[in-house]
Amino acid sequence: MFINSNINPFSFARRIGRPLILDGAMGSLLQQKAKKDINVWMSKVGIDNPELVLGIHREYIEAGADIITTNTFRTNPAAVKKSGLSSELLVKKNVELAKKAVKTYPVFVAGSNAPAEDCYQKERTICLSELEYNHHKHIDLLLENGVDFILNETQSHFDEIKIVCEYCNKNDIPFIMSLFSVNGNNLLDDYPVTDAVNFIIKNNPLAISFNCINSDVFFTILNESEFNYNWGVYMNLGTGDYTNDIIKNSVSPRHYLKILKSVFHRKPSFIGACCGSNPSHIKELRDLFNE
Repeated sequence: MFINSNINPFSFARRIGRPLILDGAMGSLLQQKAKKDINVWMSKVGIDNPELVLGIHREYIEAGADIITTNTFRTNPAAVKKSGLSSELLVKKNVELAKKAVKTYPVFVAGSNAPAEDCYQKERTICLSELEYNHHKHIDLLLENGVDFILNETQSHFDEIKIVCEYCNKNDIPFIMSLFSVNGNNLLDDYPVTDAVNFIIKNNPLAISFNCINSDVFFTILNESEFNYNWGVYMNLGTGDYTNDIIKNSVSPRHYLKILKSVFHRKPSFIGACCGSNPSHIKELRDLFNE
């Protein structure tokens, strides 16, 4: 159990001589078994059916994950405000479940911090001060409840990236910035991915990663960057519109392993999977390293 141990996860990765393995999807698995909330996605399940969330965390640990991610992708104030729920309660309950799953296992707990608004939404509807409050408050709540570091996921707007990076850097908060792009060249606000990466590096992240993208988008990014920093990737392996459909897996564990093996020569610091994945994808990765 690494909770608040001040161990740098990627120094640990170098010590064991392989990338760390991040867990896979939480929301799309819960979506198959529980009712979603349009505002807070699947995070309310941590209150309504905590054993379900706990069970998925444990499955990923048993599959071989070195990092599990809290079910807090939509417990941020901007999202919760529309639901009538409490960020404090949602974060507390979901972080507790991740910590309970870890117990004495040598597993890191990453606190998931999503975009303030819908992660695929291009146009901004809230002001800068609301953005700042949203991220500062949510990051503080995650830390107060005991995560090892902040995993800023599916970030696709430079204004938010700047707010998070500067806040974490100024306050010595360990963080990963994980970017989303639909074409590999630009974020959703048309800010160049390479410029965003250069800015993030200046703010001392643990790593930079890319998530919820398909392999074509990732290889576009890969071809445009030297990746001379700690980096990771966890791709979207699902089909379906998350707002209306149940997201289902569309990439087998064996095929996903083949995709990732083709980039191992670029020395990723961590690898995992995103929407549509399940513990079998993580086990396939771990089995490779166990061999």
